[in-house]
This record gives sequence, structure tokens and C-alpha cells, in this order.
Amino acid sequence: MHGEPLDEVIYCEVMFDQGISGEIPEHRDFICRTAIPRLKKWGIPVTVLRDPSTYVDNVTHLIRRGPKRGMIRGFPLCGRCAIQRDCKARPINRCLRNRKGEVVQYIGIASDEQERLVRLEGQKVSLLDKYGVDEAGAYELCRRAGLLSPIYEFADRNGCFFCPNAKLPELRHLRRYHPDLWTRLLRLQALPYKPTEKFNRTMTLYDIEKILSTESRQERKDPTWNLTASGN
Repeated sequence: MHGEPLDEVIYCEVMFDQGISGEIPEHRDFICRTAIPRLKKWGIPVTVLRDPSTYVDNVTHLIRRGPKRGMIRGFPLCGRCAIQRDCKARPINRCLRNRKGEVVQYIGIASDEQERLVRLEGQKVSLLDKYGVDEAGAYELCRRAGLLSPIYEFADRNGCFFCPNAKLPELRHLRRYHPDLWTRLLRLQALPYKPTEKFNRTMTLYDIEKILSTESRQERKDPTWNLTASGN
């Protein structure tokens, strides 16, 4: 893809709390140690944004009005993620408002993601769609450039480690390799006075913990079990 000048790359890092990134640690290391240095080497400046509010702030926010008054906000809802709105879109929009003149945003949506493409509006453009690059093609471009995140070794998508859309393999990886983060999520699950106890559309974190702990016990009995277990 040529002829599309990039004046700046904006990376908005959603934070779990004031000291912990919302990125899966492997992916955050990739961003900080590989992707950003590579872009800077190519002469492309990178601006890192963070909103003052965090995931924990959002989950524990006290509702002061309406029928849920006195409860905390609880886990974000699938499809109506307050974290996306408050911790990601808000700082990006604030940054863009401070830019002088018309700003064109290049959004990383592949040509075969039609449901996402139809939602693009204003000065938002998908270069992948413009040049006919689908998800598989984007994967290969990143691989050849040495810019393929290690997250794709254990997941087929990337998102915050607390994302309600996270699939079981992502949560399994988090629990197995980052038990400190998993424990932090379980502590939030234990907080009372939430409108819903569900972490995602169907399960609480306790439900997911039960599934994953059962898997762990089975693996200790039979190390080959996870090769045929469902959900891998």
C-alpha cells in the first residue's frame, strides 16, 4: 500500500487501574518493545493516550440516580461497552478535537469485515478495504513485516484481558499465565450490589473459573487431555 501519508499513529491504552494496562501482557510488551520502536524508526510519530478513568473505576462507579441507585455499575455489557466509550473513544475524540484542520482517521478494518465497515462514518477510512486486503491478508502482511503480535499464538482476536467478548482460550491463557490478573478479576466479581453478576452474556467469572479449574485438574491427571478437549 503506497501513497497514503501517515502523519501520526495514535495508540490509546485502556488501563485496568492506574498501574496495570488492560492489554494482555504479551501484547503490551509487543506494542512497547516492537511496534512503537519500529514505527518511530520509519519516521512515523506515535502518540500514546490514556484516559484518567480506568476499568476498575468504571466497574466500581456508584450509581446515584434511577432504579439502580446505590448499586455499582458492574461489568461492562457485551455490545454496549462503557469501557470502549469512556476509556478509549473519549480520549481519542478529545485528542482529535485539538488537532487543527480536517483529520482523516485510518481504521484497521479488513475488507471482509463488512459489518464493521458499514459503521464507518465521517473521515474514517479503512485502507485495508480500499486495497482489498482481507483478515488473512492483513495477518500475512504483519507476519512478513515482523509485526505480528504474539497474542495470535493462543487467540484469534485481540482485546483487553477483561473484555466481555473474550473467548474461553483467552481466559484460559490469562488464568494460566497471569494468575495475578485473574485474581484481580475474581475480586471484582466478589463485590456486592451489581445490577448483574454476569461477566459476559451467559456466565459469571465463578462459572468460568469452575470450567477452567476442572480442566486444570484433568490435565494434571492426563497431560494429553487438552489436545482433544473442546474449546481449544
